[in-house]
Amino acid sequence: MANLQPLSSIPHVSSSKPTSLFSSLDNGLLLVDFVGFYCKSKPTTRRRLALSANARSKRRFSTASASAAAAANNSVRAVLDLPTSSSASDHRSAAPKPEAANLEDIISERGACGVGFIANLENKASHRIVKDALTALGCMEHRGGCGADNDSGDGSGLMTSIPWDLFENWAENQGIESFDKLHTGVGMIFLPKDDNIMEEAKKVIVNTFRQEGLEVLGWRPVPVNTSVVGFYAKETMPNIHQLFVRVVKEENVDDIERELYICRKLIERAAASESWGSELYFCSLSNQTIVYKGMLRSEVLGLFYSDLQNDLYKSPFAIYHRRYSTNTSPRWPLAQPMRFLGHNGEINTVQGNLNWMQSRETSLMSPVWRGRENEIRPFGNPKASDSANLDSAAELLIRSGRSPDEALMILVPEAYKNHPTLTIKYPEVVDFYDYYKGQMEAWDGPALLLFSDGKTVGACLDRNGLRPARYWRTIDNVVYVASEVGVVPVDDSKVTMKGRLGPGMMITADLLTGQVYENTEVKKRVAALNPYGKWVSENMRSLKPVNFISATVLDSETILRRQQAFGYSSEDVQMIIETMAAQGKEPTFCMGDDIPLAILSQKPHMLYDYFKQRFAQVTNPAIDPLREGLVMSLEVNIGKRGNILEVGPENASQVTLSSPVLNEGELESLLKDPQLKARVLLTFFDIRKGVEGSLEKTLYRLCEDADEAVRNGSQLLVLSDRAVELDATRPAIPILLAVAAVHQHLIQNGLRMSASIVADTAQCFSTHQFACLIGYGASAICPYLALETCRQWRLSAKTVNLMRTGKIATVTIEQAQTNFCKAIKAGLLKILSKMGISLLSSYCGAQIFEIYGLGKEIVDLAFRGSVSNIGGLTFDELARETLSFWVKAFSEDTAKRLENFGFIQFRPGGEYHGNNPEMSKLLHKAVRQKSESAFSVYQQHLANRPVNVLRDLLEFKSDHAPIPVGKVEPALSIVQRFCTGGMSLGAISRETHEAIAIAMNRLGGKSNSGEGGEDPIRWSPLIDVVDGYSPTLPHLKGLQNGDTATSAIKQVASGRFGVTPTFLANADQLEIKIAQGAKPGEGGQLPGKKVSAYIARLRNSKPGVPLISPPPHHDIYSIEDLAQLIFDLHQVNPKAKVSVKLVAEVGIGTVASGVAKGNADIIQISGHDGGTGASPISSIKHAGGPWELGLTETHQTLIENGLRERVILRVDGGFKSGVDVLMAAAMGADEYGFGSVAMIATGCVMARICHTNNCPVGVASQREELRARFPGVPGDLVNFFLYVAEEVRGILAQLGYEKLDDIIGRTNLLKPRDISLVKTQHLDLNYIMSSVGLPKWTSTAIRNQEVHSNGPVLDDILLADPEISEAIEKEKEVHKTIKIYNVDRAVCGRAAGVIAKKYGDTGFAGQLNITFTGSAGQSFACFLTPGMNIRLIGEANDYVGKGMAGGELVVTPVENTGFCPEDAAIVGNTCLYGATGGQIFVRGKAGERFAVRNSLAQAVVEGTGDHCCEYMTGGCVVVLGKVGRNVAAGMTGGLAYILDEDDTLIPKVNKEIVKIQRVTAPVGQMQLKSLIEAHVEKTGSTKGSTILKEWDKFLPLFWQLVPPSEEDTPEACAEYQSEAAEQVTLQSA
Repeated sequence: MANLQPLSSIPHVSSSKPTSLFSSLDNGLLLVDFVGFYCKSKPTTRRRLALSANARSKRRFSTASASAAAAANNSVRAVLDLPTSSSASDHRSAAPKPEAANLEDIISERGACGVGFIANLENKASHRIVKDALTALGCMEHRGGCGADNDSGDGSGLMTSIPWDLFENWAENQGIESFDKLHTGVGMIFLPKDDNIMEEAKKVIVNTFRQEGLEVLGWRPVPVNTSVVGFYAKETMPNIHQLFVRVVKEENVDDIERELYICRKLIERAAASESWGSELYFCSLSNQTIVYKGMLRSEVLGLFYSDLQNDLYKSPFAIYHRRYSTNTSPRWPLAQPMRFLGHNGEINTVQGNLNWMQSRETSLMSPVWRGRENEIRPFGNPKASDSANLDSAAELLIRSGRSPDEALMILVPEAYKNHPTLTIKYPEVVDFYDYYKGQMEAWDGPALLLFSDGKTVGACLDRNGLRPARYWRTIDNVVYVASEVGVVPVDDSKVTMKGRLGPGMMITADLLTGQVYENTEVKKRVAALNPYGKWVSENMRSLKPVNFISATVLDSETILRRQQAFGYSSEDVQMIIETMAAQGKEPTFCMGDDIPLAILSQKPHMLYDYFKQRFAQVTNPAIDPLREGLVMSLEVNIGKRGNILEVGPENASQVTLSSPVLNEGELESLLKDPQLKARVLLTFFDIRKGVEGSLEKTLYRLCEDADEAVRNGSQLLVLSDRAVELDATRPAIPILLAVAAVHQHLIQNGLRMSASIVADTAQCFSTHQFACLIGYGASAICPYLALETCRQWRLSAKTVNLMRTGKIATVTIEQAQTNFCKAIKAGLLKILSKMGISLLSSYCGAQIFEIYGLGKEIVDLAFRGSVSNIGGLTFDELARETLSFWVKAFSEDTAKRLENFGFIQFRPGGEYHGNNPEMSKLLHKAVRQKSESAFSVYQQHLANRPVNVLRDLLEFKSDHAPIPVGKVEPALSIVQRFCTGGMSLGAISRETHEAIAIAMNRLGGKSNSGEGGEDPIRWSPLIDVVDGYSPTLPHLKGLQNGDTATSAIKQVASGRFGVTPTFLANADQLEIKIAQGAKPGEGGQLPGKKVSAYIARLRNSKPGVPLISPPPHHDIYSIEDLAQLIFDLHQVNPKAKVSVKLVAEVGIGTVASGVAKGNADIIQISGHDGGTGASPISSIKHAGGPWELGLTETHQTLIENGLRERVILRVDGGFKSGVDVLMAAAMGADEYGFGSVAMIATGCVMARICHTNNCPVGVASQREELRARFPGVPGDLVNFFLYVAEEVRGILAQLGYEKLDDIIGRTNLLKPRDISLVKTQHLDLNYIMSSVGLPKWTSTAIRNQEVHSNGPVLDDILLADPEISEAIEKEKEVHKTIKIYNVDRAVCGRAAGVIAKKYGDTGFAGQLNITFTGSAGQSFACFLTPGMNIRLIGEANDYVGKGMAGGELVVTPVENTGFCPEDAAIVGNTCLYGATGGQIFVRGKAGERFAVRNSLAQAVVEGTGDHCCEYMTGGCVVVLGKVGRNVAAGMTGGLAYILDEDDTLIPKVNKEIVKIQRVTAPVGQMQLKSLIEAHVEKTGSTKGSTILKEWDKFLPLFWQLVPPSEEDTPEACAEYQSEAAEQVTLQSA
């Protein structure tokens, strides 16, 4: 690899302005080229190939018109919109009062990145290390993002030790005396841009240092080259200076660093009251380390700071970081590394963490600060990024005397519960985590953290391991850690150790002693510092479980009264509480949430219904509570949380609860605990003097009482609405309001650390309600009325009868309550996991919700920091709503049974449902009779409905005179903007799916395959139709010759069902499903009885086995990985536009900007009201937001960031008519999706039983006899869409516009309707009606632009090679060898696409034998087809063999390595994801989630990380070495053989599905042996040949993992021999 040397110093390449991306025009505009939206690096310079080089230089240009280029100038504004403080009243006074962290600040900054470090263990400083770090940064370019000018990076930087030689040299030239290194601090400072203001800032800095008694030695302007800075970055570029100060009064390094820390905090506080406060930033101020960073692309960092090119700049280590921030107004200070950390990832709990850090401010004390704690507050800043806040928390701990590794173990603990290795070998580490878990809530979320204080350098990974981290060490004692391998040229023969960090692992290098400590060594050293085990066992108390009550406490009339008073409906009791008591799991339902938002409804709602759960999409991953529950925990500690800066036994004095769900007895024992000194506070408000003001007054009084109780030493506040007798004049405060108000009040008064809050309440029975209470501060809940309801149900005559006759399973009264609690706990795990949070203790107080319909006064008092964009109820209005439930329990004619509000199922007299029987009847009549008058009756029905969605509050106004309809664009051009929803074949029947596709193809719109593949028979047009019937599709009627049943949009979801190269190559568009409106943050589910043989064949799974897709996290767990998947899809099918489907939630604009920068062509926004075939009820009801808000935020954020022209915006969710289309157009959408209504038009009658497989009209059933009833024909749907298009034309004509293009984004055409809502007049729709300007191009121009390109790729070179192209054309054989680098991503994907398009998945008879040498980039050999034999000599990154359908892939290290191949990690995480065929042989270890969702591929590998074989449905995996935890979770098909030499495998297997047995079946032994033989032959594996040599010794050490569907196969079943031979051939066929 030596020949890389001259090429790898990338910087000199880009110093000339490349012509490919910008060409300056005379009129002063920039011409932006939309080639690869990754930033421009010039791969051309890195390759010496005998192949035709000119294939590379033909760059494709998209036709960007000059006017479009002006977009660049316009969006400068966006970058300048920094949150400058508006007024002095904003600023903190000397002892700042804590403020709740505000979600809006937090979500506007998200980031993800590439990181690494290089360290010389002999502590030898050299310039080479700095150069290598810059090279590595250049190779990380694709892990970062670029602004709309394609030139301003989101940020990159380096942290090194202080280059004293460089500074001494400068001092000498300046005539300053030589520095006293021990006592000198160096500050790297961003100063205000304006020179006069800069002088003011310098004065403040110097004065502060002087007051502290430090000597200021001099300022050094840092030499920079501004010509390499991007256009936007230059607009905000600060003045960059270094400052040298001398600390005279301290001798010890730690004291010197502390003194500098105090000075920095004092300067920050002094600056905060100045107008330029936000423009001053210290990158670093230290005696040990310095940070060079900026808003720069990584490859120009070294050009910008000329210091970094200077040979005198020497350091023994360097941490480097490349940032990809999802919004495009990144600011210079937010580049990384921070002062201690480089962070790649996302902290999901940051809002809670900030609130808790604030609460701690009063209690943090440590003698090292010598009484100056007050001067270093505040410890967090909601306006900064999550990384910056994590950094400041770590900094506080380290400056207070902790070591860096200890600080990170406290802040980011690993999943230590049920950890086989830790519990057995390192119990002291478990004690350490136990001691801290009640004192510091984990900063939870995906994260690879690199850290250094100048003495230690280290890296650690979060508990899920959802970020790649590889490390290697060389013979000359240098250690490298990086997000990817191949970023620095290293000679493999010099490498002595190669590995990867697994979940929760840490590696540190001590520069002073030269030791490298791997994971457990680090933790053992930290845990041994104090007797944590003794402290925990002596002080921490576990709450003993108490048995459930075994009889009802109240009589049934009293129970009924209570249920009425507290707002229960009969649906709540029957569908939710009783289902959970009977089955122990949350009820499943179907269709979407088509009732009005709580604030728009005419029915009273409980307060919880105004809150929607937030969920992870793109910037951070949801996690998997079903299959990866081992990283999650519901444990919670109750009691006072001590001073975290001090360690001691008293801090452990707390009570541990195993979950937040308490029964009455457990609550009782908490109340009796002598140390907790619990206080019960009753939560009723008094209305005898009238309702006005009563609720608010009572809340203030409640907060005062809580305050007093805590000051008097109570460590537990129990908020209770339990009373012996209810009083008509004293209704209960909504418990969520009471808990949240007390929580916020205690935070603001600095008392929150001293006590825990527990709710003892009747108003809590569903998972969403528990989540709300915990999210706003409750540590535990005792749902006494829900438990009483379970008991009453079990004892009722009806239940007893049902159990007697066997209609439902028999449960005891205790079991019923246990089941209820079990279902709640499982539901809580699911809600946490949607946001990517693993620990309940981190979720507590994290406010992971958004609010629809509460006014400012309520939010400011109780829910401070949560977003409520549309305003809503006042206290008095809320009091009235609460009262409307309360009075029901006291009126004379109280009903004898609970009311049914019809919130879930439609019923006459109940809540209004958008999809109701009357509407579907009217629609059927219109489309079947093709009658315009019938359609206008349907329109009239919609126009007269009660307010159902936000857009019902708006109407059109126009500034133009009406025009004749004849002048408006034709219906046929409007329908091309229409698409149908992603409904999978499986959720709906084949008839429905094909009828919808045919109709959309007739119109020129687009149908969507949903997740589940597609039958190739549907891809060719029909030519055999007679009388509307075709033998090709015999089950359909109403066909015409020329119809095609293909879906134009083919979906790639997290399950990857049916995603083969041919499927991808035959798509017009590819949609990546990140989230689904009905259940964002979760995977799809298909009940087992709907998996027929046909469905199973298309999905490569087993008939009758239920299919649950993983949550979207395997290869889309962060913005740069989504960008990688988009790249993969563009690679395999360069003609297909790629769309990304998101669900509306607050912060979606930020997410969408990241997706646009990730090179997506289309962004689809779904509303929360989308349908589904099957989903948990709480997900349908309580997650996601209205698309009106999501679309508005996305459209406007993209415009502000200059990205709107890059993407088509498509929106869907509850569309029913032309009015909906025009509303969406005015809010900025280009295309419109129809889901449920398209099904209704083809015959659906809204029975809402899709999840049962019993659909009465065969729309959503797989049962033959029901499918035979399917009434629809494609013509019905064609009629519907033409009617909608005509309606659109009619309204356009009235408004006076000729085409849709003219009104897209024109919110000024909307005005509020004059309509009065029942609940409030305080709704504020300005958010939807605001405007930030229009896109630079028309909607049609945006829709017609070329597919975004990946830019020049290695596959272009392969395909341009005459021998290869001939081999593909004529099915010949060819051999080639070529070099590969880590920036070559998705290599082989494009060649595979070409073969698949021409020959299908199996038809290619030629052979491409290609050998690559070097380090392959992500997604190497993705989507291989049969006939492609790929060999890699070197190593690879994540996603090797993603989606491969055939062929052979061999990965092996170079000859003569310095390390032992079977011990080294050679491929990355998530290899073989969704593979449907082929073989892969890897000589070395793989990372996490190996062979996840493998359907048919065979693999041999020599070791894997955690979660191996997850969700596998077929194929075979052989592991000749150690595996991580949680093997075979969710594995429903296929076989695994794992070698277990030291008897450690059994505890690592997830035993829910598979059984573990020795390899006894002769066929199985043959299968295993032949795979190992092939492995040895292809890779020369020493491990493999040893096993074969001593076969009889090793065979008994193998375990075979067998899922139920494989138990009868010859490979798994030893008794199989006795059967007749012909059956054997059947099986194997």
